[in-house]
Amino acid sequence: MPRAEIRWLPFAIGAAGILAGWLVSVLLPGYLVFLTITAVIAALSLIGLGIVTGSAGMVALCQLTFAAVGAWVVCLLNVAAAPGGFLAWLIAGAIAAGFAGVVLGLPALRLRGVNLAVVTLGFAAAADAMLLKTQFPGSLSGIRVPRPELFADDRAYLVLAVIVLVLVALAVHLLQSSRWGSGWRSVAYSERGTAAAGTSVRVAKISAFAVSATIAGLAGGLIAGQVGTAYPSAFSTLQSLALYVLSIVSGSYLIEMAVVGGILWVLIPELLKRFGVPQDWGFVVFGVLGVQALTTGSNLGQDLRDAVLRRRRADAPAASRPAEPADGPDAAAEPGAPLLVVEGLTVRFGALAALDGVDLTVHEGEIVGLIGPNGAGKSTFVDAVSGFLPGHGGTVRLGSTTLDGLPPHRRARAGLRRTFQQDRVPPSLTVGAYVRFLARRPVPSDRLAELLEYFGCPPAGSRIRDIDVGTRRILEVAAALAAAPRVLILDEPAAGLSHEEHLVFGRRLRRVPARFGTALLVIEHDLDLVRTVCSRITVLNFGAVLADGTRDEVLRDPAVIAAYMGETELL
Repeated sequence: MPRAEIRWLPFAIGAAGILAGWLVSVLLPGYLVFLTITAVIAALSLIGLGIVTGSAGMVALCQLTFAAVGAWVVCLLNVAAAPGGFLAWLIAGAIAAGFAGVVLGLPALRLRGVNLAVVTLGFAAAADAMLLKTQFPGSLSGIRVPRPELFADDRAYLVLAVIVLVLVALAVHLLQSSRWGSGWRSVAYSERGTAAAGTSVRVAKISAFAVSATIAGLAGGLIAGQVGTAYPSAFSTLQSLALYVLSIVSGSYLIEMAVVGGILWVLIPELLKRFGVPQDWGFVVFGVLGVQALTTGSNLGQDLRDAVLRRRRADAPAASRPAEPADGPDAAAEPGAPLLVVEGLTVRFGALAALDGVDLTVHEGEIVGLIGPNGAGKSTFVDAVSGFLPGHGGTVRLGSTTLDGLPPHRRARAGLRRTFQQDRVPPSLTVGAYVRFLARRPVPSDRLAELLEYFGCPPAGSRIRDIDVGTRRILEVAAALAAAPRVLILDEPAAGLSHEEHLVFGRRLRRVPARFGTALLVIEHDLDLVRTVCSRITVLNFGAVLADGTRDEVLRDPAVIAAYMGETELL
């Protein structure tokens, strides 16, 4: 499908959705129209919940509490006869709910998993108890929320609800395709990887909560308009738990599955009522589905997408592996000015000195190797230099910029990037989306294709979850170079590669300074790769510099040979 058609497809689907909503409002009987409004509002809540739980990977058990905030503001403004009418009140309620989401999102900066679930559940329970005592403004006095004149009856109100759903779905689609969306999915997979990409983990988490709560506030305001007022029973803690389970089961971070989830939200209780089963059994059904989804780690939406993608891949012709690019210039023979300067780097864990006064310099156009036996302090060095171990002694400078005290994402934005030993490439992204996320700047399609081809990576449209771990390591390097950093630290980049891939990768790395203008610091156990790509080597041993000099000088140093012991035969 041409790119232009793909760009306009969501808008065409949105227009078709509004048309379908109008047809339903005309053709269905009144009771089913009312139920459809409920399903649309539930789908809206699920879209918001999918952002914080599915995309950002955080547990939030209070989505309907945010909806209650939106409904409460609408009811309050109605009682106060505030100007602007229902639509203005609806927006005000969404903003208030978004603010509540920011406040509740603050604990998410330090909590995760069960601890975060307890906090959000406690917030829902406290709000539930408060609403039962105070009720919504106007509910006890019978003051009803007036609908806009154009959408006064249920059939017209359904069209309004569908329009709001479509507008929110399009906005979320655009957000998911932006840096915000990539940041949400990245922070769900690896907070360290997100920070190393130059994205603030705090901003990613709080923005996910804020957007999710804002959408819930819209849903709550629509509920107030649907029933004429709001009652605590519609926003109970148990309802929020059931909605969370439905979000997990359906995979509501996929917008189309949020719509399916909204239908199930109404359909399951209606079927139970049709067969004379008590409504409380609906929560049991949701609970069983939730246990199945959580134990298997899968959801309906992703299973369906994977099935479709597998079929497409089976029908598509096999792609040939890109050939190694023709030989090009190697790194500059003569290093330029000092670029990354580390002086007196000291890291202590209690009485243990993991690093003790380490000095290291990487010049422009240079590839420096950092080696040493296990426990020498290499990983500690990388974490300290990249900002993941604050409070260290010594100084780290990048050009004329002192990096001391800066968090990891600020160091990444300054031009110091790094990769990781562990896989920290988010599997939920495509190759192209991941490269653009790390680049933090527009990457033209032809430039992206050239970069991927140079490193032998899959095409931009490929799903990362379908790529083997070794190729993900290479993709991480390519994506980091798309950001045009001044220095890139590679932490065991050849792990997981076959011998043939390892040789090709080494030749590509050797040409990086000349081709991309980025100096490299390579931390690696594999001395073959170090010998292939590095012109200068620093050796750590027990947290101190054992040797530093040209490749040949260091690899022939008796002290280095003694430190490596069993690796003597490689020298």
